[in-house]
Parts: sequence; C-alpha cells; structure tokens
Amino acid sequence: MNIKKVLFHKKRKFFWKEGDLHSQYGVVKKEDIESSENPIHSHSKDEFFVSEANFIDNIKKLKRGPQAMHKKDIGLIISNTGINKDSKVIDAGVGSGINTFLLANIVKSVVGYEKREDFLKIAENNIKRLELKNIKLKHKDICEGISEKNIDLITLDMPTPWEVVTHAEKALVSGGHLVSYSPSTPQVSDFVKEIRRNEKFQLIKVVEIIERPWKFEERKIHPEFSILGHTGFLVFVRKI
Repeated sequence: MNIKKVLFHKKRKFFWKEGDLHSQYGVVKKEDIESSENPIHSHSKDEFFVSEANFIDNIKKLKRGPQAMHKKDIGLIISNTGINKDSKVIDAGVGSGINTFLLANIVKSVVGYEKREDFLKIAENNIKRLELKNIKLKHKDICEGISEKNIDLITLDMPTPWEVVTHAEKALVSGGHLVSYSPSTPQVSDFVKEIRRNEKFQLIKVVEIIERPWKFEERKIHPEFSILGHTGFLVFVRKI
C-alpha cells in the first residue's frame, strides 16, 4: 500500500497509510488525518501539519534489495544529460529499481535490463506500488545486446560496463548519452579505455559527489560530523 499522507511534527515527520497514527507524541485519529484541516492534534495535544504524500515520499519506503544508486548521483545524471518528457532511456542493472523509477518520473519511457530474477521481482513489485506505466523490464543481461534503437540515454549500474559499449553505440541516437556508475577505480579505468577505443564516443567527465549536510541550531551552525561520502564514480560519455 502506498503512503497517502505525511505528518509533520516540530521534531520529526511520519508517513501514514491507514488507521490511527501512534507515535511518541500521542495518537492522531484517522478522521483527523483525512480531514482538510491544518494543524491537527494528537490526544496529548501535540501539533501536526498534514500534507499529501508525493512521489519521493513513496520512493523512500520502497523495498530494497541490492545497493541502490543514491539520489545525489541520479540527480547529477538528470542535470548533465538534459533528459525530459520526450526522452527514451535504458537502465541496465535495475536492482530494486530506484534509478529506473526516478528516471521514469520525468521521461517518456524506460526499458530496464536486469539479469537476476530475484532483483527483477523486487523491481516489478515496486513498479506496481508506484503505479508507473512507462517502464518495461527485461530479464536479460545487457552485455548480450540491446534491441532498442534511437535511445537518448543509457545508464549502467553493473560490474562490467565496458562490455556494453559496442551495443550502446548502436542503440543511442547521435548526441545521446551513456553514463556508467561504478564503485571502484579499476572499473572506471577499464570502461574509459573501452570508450577511447571507440571513435563514436567522446568522454565528457569522470566525477564523484560528496554530500555534506550542515546543522543549524539558532546561532550554532556547523557541518554535521558524518557526511555522505563516496557512493560511486559517474562516467559521462556522449555519442558523436
């Protein structure tokens, strides 16, 4: 079942699906949550503000399987490739589908390649929860070939992205983007070497994103002691 509402208390937020909400700040009645009033109160008189749950709220609560690409990395893919409502995308190494779903939320269509059946089942169930209609999943190893043509973007989250380069060249439109996400430098090195062997591709950049949150408490302002550091290297390539 999808999250329907988000309740904001001054100290934290709560995701609501059905029934009364039980929290350390008291019980909030279902009928109050479903009303259009704001704010509402728990039985202990704590104040809550209610809003409709959105796509990102539901993404946070999806079932996970393998390690998913982080939103900070997916955001960089979106902003650097210029994909939009008319774009056709292939996502290889679907896993539980987080990257697939965030791309599908803004593009025309996404075809997902996943060779592991257990991961594919997780992604299929998550698609049903999000009610996305523009995704097609394939139980197939993309290293064996790509049947789609005129693709605007191909994303690779897999151990051997260099094995896809020749297939990607045939599938992408002129000017289309190929982006590889890898946790280790040897993977990046092997992928870049293969790209440089192919005269149809130009290496744009290799980058990693470090996210450092800050704490604001009145006049006490400083970086958080823990940061979201290395999650993976992104290699941006373009077909020329």
